[in-house]
Amino acid sequence: MATKKTATEDAFAFVAMDPSKLTETYREFAEKGLVQSKEAYDKLKTAAEDATKTVEQTLENAQAGTVELSMKAIDAARANADSSLTHLEALLGVKSVAELFELQSAFIRKQAEAAVDQAKELQEAARKVADQVSKPGKDAYEKAAKNFKVG
Repeated sequence: MATKKTATEDAFAFVAMDPSKLTETYREFAEKGLVQSKEAYDKLKTAAEDATKTVEQTLENAQAGTVELSMKAIDAARANADSSLTHLEALLGVKSVAELFELQSAFIRKQAEAAVDQAKELQEAARKVADQVSKPGKDAYEKAAKNFKVG
């Protein structure tokens, strides 16, 4: 006659399990985890290196752009100073009030035109610098977006 197993006997039935299979399963799990960890580390390392390169390039572009803008501003100031000195020399040779007004009017007109031209040059240079400074970030974003595209 067959005996009926009790709940306690069923709870300890796992003893019949083969330990070699358990060890093999555990080893496979550990190896898979190790491979995934290495892959994640490699991706993180690559991302950190890319981010560092992006920041370095951005800072280099910002520095170069600042120098370029400074040089444009210095050139504008030099041109304005030269123009003012030339005007001052011309004023020293004035013979009449009418000639003074004529020289002064021409000088103001010339300075206004120069200021507009200088502002355009500085604006264009600033736009160019802004494009150069933002380019590494845009490139990094596009690269990251390509890598994470769902296909």
